[in-house]
Amino acid sequence: MGGQACVFYGAAQFSKDVDLALLASEENFSRLRAALGELNAKRIAVPEFDPALLARGHAVHFRCQGGDADGMRVDVMTRLRGLPDFEALWARRTTIREENGDTFELLSVEDLVQAKKTQREKDWPIIDALVEGNYRALGGEPTAERVAFWLAESRTSERLIGLARRFPGEARAHTSRRPLLRFALSGESEALRAELDAEARAEQAKDRAYWAPLKAEFEAFRRAEREGYRKGFTAG
Repeated sequence: MGGQACVFYGAAQFSKDVDLALLASEENFSRLRAALGELNAKRIAVPEFDPALLARGHAVHFRCQGGDADGMRVDVMTRLRGLPDFEALWARRTTIREENGDTFELLSVEDLVQAKKTQREKDWPIIDALVEGNYRALGGEPTAERVAFWLAESRTSERLIGLARRFPGEARAHTSRRPLLRFALSGESEALRAELDAEARAEQAKDRAYWAPLKAEFEAFRRAEREGYRKGFTAG
């Protein structure tokens, strides 16, 4: 669901970790614990592995030790901002099978774009690369769903103006959901660029607001764990 998924879609992003969206069930948590045990993966940060905390949107972070995965970080979540539950994500996932038989289950490109709408500046060029890559690959075979995705998520004025010229009816139909498309239809590139910037800032503000209470909890967990270590050291 993170940088590694972007690599599969051709939107290369250097990533030192593997981000996993996980089905929240006790059976699946048991399977995860077993897999982490095989990797000799140790928790490296707060919070602890707790299904209730995962359900609130926290991530749990592990580091693999030894073997081929030595040093690899694994981040696990069960809830993603702005996205539906796991069952819906799984139903529309992308499955990639390699010649050696390995299978990789990825967030759909549409869901991955939503997941990348964060407060981090580095994620926004990745969104553009994901959408552009999808258009370059499938632009010759437009469907209603694909055109809707390109119009909803393209991040450059040039691409949006081109889409509006190619699909004017669809662009007009989508202006109620993405008002900046009216500037794409009229070819006003400067105004369109300004609206795209404002759109990104608004999404970044939503992400900051979502994470603010979770960040406060995270800091409380870290203080409590640090205090626990201090008391243990003093007692020893």
